[in-house]
Amino acid sequence: MIRFGIVGTGRISDWVLKGAGQDERVKVTAVCSRIVEAAEAFIGRNPLAADAKIYTSVEEMAADPEVDAVYIGTPNQTHCEYTLKALEAGKHVLCEKPLAVNAEEGRRMVEAAKASGLLLMEAMVSTLNPNFRKVASMLDEVAPVRHYSSYFCQYSSKYEALKRGEIASSFRPGTAGALRDVGVYTLYPMVALFGRPSVVRSELRTVKTAEGDADVQGTAYLGYDEMDATLTWSKVYDSFQPTEIAGEKGNLILDEIHIARRADFIPHAAPTSGLGPKAKGETVSEGMPFNEYYYEFKEFADLVETGKTESSVNTLETSLIVLEIIDGMVKQIIG
Repeated sequence: MIRFGIVGTGRISDWVLKGAGQDERVKVTAVCSRIVEAAEAFIGRNPLAADAKIYTSVEEMAADPEVDAVYIGTPNQTHCEYTLKALEAGKHVLCEKPLAVNAEEGRRMVEAAKASGLLLMEAMVSTLNPNFRKVASMLDEVAPVRHYSSYFCQYSSKYEALKRGEIASSFRPGTAGALRDVGVYTLYPMVALFGRPSVVRSELRTVKTAEGDADVQGTAYLGYDEMDATLTWSKVYDSFQPTEIAGEKGNLILDEIHIARRADFIPHAAPTSGLGPKAKGETVSEGMPFNEYYYEFKEFADLVETGKTESSVNTLETSLIVLEIIDGMVKQIIG
């Protein structure tokens, strides 16, 4: 049994507990929120946390001997501080994406985890999805890969408020915005599959606020030795484009990069100049008998159970490369 303390009582914590509860090793023994009433409401709507103690301080919760690990589901600017406090108290940490606001914070978190011998993992749901793992295992069947394209465009419920001058945490200039909130879903899987690109060019569209420019959508071109990649993300419009890995021997397609429920393989057919029959694809989808967030808690619990301090899928190196790329993208546009 792994006893979790949950930091943050917003929507993401509600979502992840639905998956966490499907792993019998996961138990929630503590909930931390600045507002006691918010913690009480969270416990009331989440049966997995029914017997949890309430804390208003991360330090106090992390000191609880009945907490083995901490899940951090609070705004980006708190990730580094809360992770360091949990690690200092001897707790493993599962931290929401992005791991930190920037690479400097990320490196502090990684160094602290390695020094303490504790597990730190970014809760990037995409790369632990069974359909993503299936596609990752099939790269040789389309190799050499020539192009990766990915989209995550979803109109934000907080955008109307932003236009009125209200700034939600997901749009906070300097710490959040479309790139860190949804663009990371297109970027992280690319780095997990192909490593660090040699070229990064990006464009961000921003909205002026009283606190500075908030990025609301963006695109990026990234180059590798034998392939390139294009990423598109937005919090101000919807898109229904899939994620595609195109190779000389065929294509692999995921219906959504966030939570892929379908994966397809289309082998390369003989050239027809557009006049002959199209290549016939096939679904290679893996079954998903569990909630989409189950898989990140399973990975985390497996690592704790076996005494490992780093995931081989959601690696700390991937997290840092992603943060370094984000830093570069923001600097290109916002400065």
